[in-house]
Amino acid sequence: MGGENSAPPQLTGADRRRGTFRAGERVQLTDVKGRKYTISLTREGYFQSTRGSFYHRELIGKPEGTVLTTADGHRLLALRPLVSDYVLSMPRGATVIYPKDSAQIIAMADIFPGAHVLEAGLGSGALTLSLLAAIGAEGTLISVERRPEFAEIAQANVCSWYGEHPSSWSVVLGDAAQVLASQEAESLDAVLLDMLAPWENVDAAAHALRPGGVILAYVATTTQLSRMMETIRSSENFTQPQASESLVRTWHVDGLAVRPDHRMIGHTGFLVIARRLAPDTLPLVPTKRPAPGAYAYEPWENMPDADIDAAYERTISEKKLRKVRRDVAHRADVEASGSSAPGPQSAAMARTLEREAAAKVAAQRAHKADAGAEDIGREKRKEE
Repeated sequence: MGGENSAPPQLTGADRRRGTFRAGERVQLTDVKGRKYTISLTREGYFQSTRGSFYHRELIGKPEGTVLTTADGHRLLALRPLVSDYVLSMPRGATVIYPKDSAQIIAMADIFPGAHVLEAGLGSGALTLSLLAAIGAEGTLISVERRPEFAEIAQANVCSWYGEHPSSWSVVLGDAAQVLASQEAESLDAVLLDMLAPWENVDAAAHALRPGGVILAYVATTTQLSRMMETIRSSENFTQPQASESLVRTWHVDGLAVRPDHRMIGHTGFLVIARRLAPDTLPLVPTKRPAPGAYAYEPWENMPDADIDAAYERTISEKKLRKVRRDVAHRADVEASGSSAPGPQSAAMARTLEREAAAKVAAQRAHKADAGAEDIGREKRKEE
């Protein structure tokens, strides 16, 4: 029999989104000023803010949509976060794709139930959540990521949302071009590229995509946008690419006082999309003439790859990355036990970080020793 301190049941899929609030799950609180707070409920937890404070046990067992009146008279609305809320509050290693862009990608790339999709650039798993929902249990999603730390964080975020590792999802560490080339020819419905140099994967994507399949790149700068568009055109394997961006502006509506809000979600990235042509088919060539000077030079023509990486790289400090990894491990313990006390996942992560730190120190010492040996050798040669 489960007692008061027994671990909560491990629910998966749709069951995690229904029913009363349970220890171990996330709750989004909203105060009367519209401020939002995301917390993980624990049996011994206590929430404190200037807009109200309460013990978590006062909310555990209550239905979603409860408005809780605190002891000091404040009122807080409690709801489970939507996926659009979750991706903006979850621990992140890489910058997330915003919900407005995820929605556009799902629609523009025609991600349907049962689709076979490859995404390159897993990041923190924000787009992955929406892709898995769109392809359903019958589809397949391959997520390719070069950095193991980012893959670790993304897998923790996705498994936290679904309660398990989805059977339709596989994560591959490595180079996107190699993974695409290893796929069976014409086996994918869509290839989605969120990376520094997506143009490097255009030929490999053409191999893996079925005729009519979609290639879509998410890029941050106009230079990336231009190079991706021209690479797709010059490959002659795709339709003419199209570029777009999405902007979201909310409105203030209070009686007859109706106006746009002063703040909006503006530019986050550009979407480049094209479709795979049938084999041995040449693309339609636009009949309109290009703008004067449009092809006078290519700014990336003589740019070294290292400079391209430096211009486009979205960096994260090692210190922040370690904190994010500890956070996702602790969250997994909270979800499994319903308690805020550190558990096996936190302990395992602590050991992993200790091993990585020791390996880094050893590498630094070896480098210093090699440098010292070189200096000694150089001095001896001078004396001779």
